[in-house]
Amino acid sequence: MSDSPSLPASLRRTGRDSTAGLMTRSAIIAALLALVLLASIALSLTLGSFPTSFADVTKALVAPQNSDIAFIVWELRLPRILLAVLVGAALAIAGAILQGIVRNPLASPDVIGITSGAAMAAVVFLALFTASLSIHWLPAAALLGALLSALLVFLLAWRHGITPTRMVLVGIGLSAAMSAVTTLVIVISDDSSAMVAYVWLTGSLYAAQWQDVLGILPWLLVAVPLCLTQARQMDAMALGDQVAQGLGVNVLRSRLLLMACSVALAGAAVAFAGGLSFVGLIAPHIAARLVGRSFTRLAPIAGLVGALIVLYADLLGRVAFLPKDLPAGIFVSGVGAPFFVYLLHRTRYHRH
Repeated sequence: MSDSPSLPASLRRTGRDSTAGLMTRSAIIAALLALVLLASIALSLTLGSFPTSFADVTKALVAPQNSDIAFIVWELRLPRILLAVLVGAALAIAGAILQGIVRNPLASPDVIGITSGAAMAAVVFLALFTASLSIHWLPAAALLGALLSALLVFLLAWRHGITPTRMVLVGIGLSAAMSAVTTLVIVISDDSSAMVAYVWLTGSLYAAQWQDVLGILPWLLVAVPLCLTQARQMDAMALGDQVAQGLGVNVLRSRLLLMACSVALAGAAVAFAGGLSFVGLIAPHIAARLVGRSFTRLAPIAGLVGALIVLYADLLGRVAFLPKDLPAGIFVSGVGAPFFVYLLHRTRYHRH
């Protein structure tokens, strides 16, 4: 017989009921957000420089051979909308992972240096290699930059292991250095390359194609289930490394695996949509307000919230200033920058 006292049956039952209640609440919220997302996709398909009715869009989707707007719906709008959804979900889940393993509410792919690494590699590619290589290699260059940036963060932060504080400090320093290199490359580039690089850095889904959607989709299909398998480890690490180790978690292995998932998601998103900032910061906080910080519940909700943020940012860019098509990153940053200041103020207030 164990010497440790067991919990009374009533307390165990209360704990199970509470967990079941939270999961039910999360499922309901996820279903509602999914419905909102589907309705938003339908709305986005009807709006643009050539407004169309929902009936016309439905006809184009169901029977494109009998529709006059099939090209607009299938080749111009739908790939762009789906890419916005996938990019937003990828950035949001990447941000949720980073905030969990770093245990810092201000952590995001932008802060840790992943976005800066992808941006620097992409700008260098645009400035130096577009004359000899196809522009279709740009996503590969950006993804490689994100991976190299994450590797540098680990190498520079390593000292008998990796702590969240060192990781954040190294990430911030590395991000600043890479941003400086990016600016330098833009300044010394010719005008056409500099303009393309600037629009890309802002974050734009303009001229999205089906190959972009198919390019980012495998990253989500692999990385999202993989990070969800680490949900228990993530929740344990939120209590501190020593507590997590006491619960049997291999902290270093789990942190490396989760960081790899975050890099893959954020790197792929930036590779196909440019430097969309703040999505990985905002979406996890909104999701946490809705379902709490347990990663099993947080990740799907954050993904849905991130998808909605980027979808509506791109929709505003498409229709708010017609005939101009503005980058989605402008609108995300317009919301994200004040939100970041608010988080800084709240964090400082709680510490005092």
